[in-house]
Amino acid sequence: MPYRISVDTGGTFTDVVVTDSEGNFTVGKALTDKTRAFASIEAGIAVAAEEIGISSAELIGEASMFIYGTTRATNAIVERKIARTAFLSTEGFPDVLLLKEGGKSEPHNLQIAYPEPYIPRRLTFEVPERINAEGGTEIKLDEDRVRALLETFPEKNIEAIAVCLLWSIANPAHELRVGELIAEMLPGVPFTLSHQLNPILREYRRASSTAIDASLKPMMQKYLVDLEMDLKAAGFNSDVLVSTSFGGVMHLRDVVERPIFLVKSGPAMAPVAGLAYVRSEDLSDDVIICDAGGTTFDVSLVRDGLVEFSRDTWLGPQWIGDNLGMASVAVHSIGAGGGSIAWVDSGGLLRVGPHSAGSDPGPACYGLGGELATVTDAAVTLGYIDPAHFLGGRMQLDGAAARASMTSLAATLGESIERTAFAIMAVANVNMIQAIKELTINEGIDPSESTLVAGGGAGGLNIVPIAAELGCKTVLVPRTAGALSASGMQFSDIITETGASALTQSENFDFDNVNAALGRIDANLDEFAERLRARGFERIHKRYFVEARYRFQVWELEIPVAKNHFDTADDVAELVAEFHRVHERVFAIKDPDQAVECLNWRGRLIADVDAPSLEPARKPQARSAQAQRRRGAYFAKGIIDTPIYVGEQLAVGAVIEGPAIIEEPTSTLVVYPGCVARVSAGGRYILTPPEEAEL
Repeated sequence: MPYRISVDTGGTFTDVVVTDSEGNFTVGKALTDKTRAFASIEAGIAVAAEEIGISSAELIGEASMFIYGTTRATNAIVERKIARTAFLSTEGFPDVLLLKEGGKSEPHNLQIAYPEPYIPRRLTFEVPERINAEGGTEIKLDEDRVRALLETFPEKNIEAIAVCLLWSIANPAHELRVGELIAEMLPGVPFTLSHQLNPILREYRRASSTAIDASLKPMMQKYLVDLEMDLKAAGFNSDVLVSTSFGGVMHLRDVVERPIFLVKSGPAMAPVAGLAYVRSEDLSDDVIICDAGGTTFDVSLVRDGLVEFSRDTWLGPQWIGDNLGMASVAVHSIGAGGGSIAWVDSGGLLRVGPHSAGSDPGPACYGLGGELATVTDAAVTLGYIDPAHFLGGRMQLDGAAARASMTSLAATLGESIERTAFAIMAVANVNMIQAIKELTINEGIDPSESTLVAGGGAGGLNIVPIAAELGCKTVLVPRTAGALSASGMQFSDIITETGASALTQSENFDFDNVNAALGRIDANLDEFAERLRARGFERIHKRYFVEARYRFQVWELEIPVAKNHFDTADDVAELVAEFHRVHERVFAIKDPDQAVECLNWRGRLIADVDAPSLEPARKPQARSAQAQRRRGAYFAKGIIDTPIYVGEQLAVGAVIEGPAIIEEPTSTLVVYPGCVARVSAGGRYILTPPEEAEL
């Protein structure tokens, strides 16, 4: 029987999802090994193989597809564990990465330190050359000085090179020649040319994406190549696909050339899974997806059945972080996962995160040497997680160590251990609610009108109070919630994207320039499509977009384009009408008398992959809704004798009134007092939160 394996390697756990030809889902989970990716993957596969009833070798050998996602690239950027990278810019323009976009969230706060550039100024070098906006040569490239510069790089221990020359998008000749010189003089040193990676008008974003891509190449290329070799050594004989920031997958060898696509690759798959699940339950196509893992809490959106994308992705705080400069699924991440550490600040206030205990040493209850209190320790202390049934009983937790980790905080706060643990959960809830509001209310979206999907191993612990605070009337929790992103990979298509710049205005539309740009986009997509067809993919289609704005606006909106060629004024009028519609939807206003400026054009190629069925309905012989045991669990009004249910033994249609706890092999769902949970026909949990947020 052919199997599909998808893997999401997070900062704390590695999730493995296996599906067979009948659509059966099997989930394996293991602590992440940070030295070699395959170690934790192999451990997760072993768990899944045991559930299926075959050996790991048989499972890997019979797998027809392996899809991989990881937070390693994102974490490397945030923690600055990247390659020592040189940045080459046009002479006279060395401060592109330093100045960023000049924004500041608190313009009158003079105490905010000026942010450091992604690549230090001491590793930024100026190249004598100049191309103008029309593509003409103002100053010829000085190859002798470039050679002299490159000769110094070995002694500077340069491991990668990012090249972003002014107006290379209009004429790439100088960038291409610099690339040839690097390949000639520094063989083996990876480099990225900006016009090939991200040919857009905005100089900082083009430079930032180029710098990020180059800085990831030494580490991520080795990481992915090692993974492919380990899989082949274990008996896997097919293609390795990699989850990307687009919310789709690409072949590993294509991602090796552009590792920037790995940034947010894991979280980008959560909305794909969320959309599949709500559609199977015939729920609203407006969805908020929450994925609470061990290290982070990720929020993403689906609006009108479409996954929300963003071209304004900041790694770190807006303005002072680093902009990805490329399209990605709109994911807002904060450090509020199960491993987030609780602490008291200098003002005596309890805080949770952003620092995480990770998988090593992990929360105190893991018994691996951790001593600091975390969200998971709080959940164990409150009775939400049973130490004997964590991960289906495969990993025994230390309840005494969890309580002991609360002692110091409880003494500082002057509260009991239980009240301290409950306060940790409450503060984590506030952080998560704020993250959701930033992606919804701040963008004019009412969260109460959306279905809330809870995912991640820690997602079910506090989704009910979060939903109650936001006013969400329906919460969906899949049985595979503990591996939501890895589940999304099972439904994802192969996606790639390319772009070109062509500045024009609706009142004086430059047909030749725009059509030439779209022609270059099509040529790149067709080349990729041929490689896919050679691998057996036939259902391939394209979509086109443009970044447009009203004249004098600063930021653009992404507008879908009906086709890859503009022939008449009617085609332009259709584009302008669509821009007005999107602008009104986003900003609640439109200006039909204003000219529309078009800047950057994009093409996205999608190859449909045969996705498996959703996790099957529970078998009719499943038991009725009877609690398997009871234990004391702490809620707002104190300790309550709470019924405990084993998820796989619940029948379809079972109704569970809170307080109650439902245990799944990879997650725990806390049904707070006043909440009602129902088991759907698909075996998922549909919750109706209480009207009051005080739980």
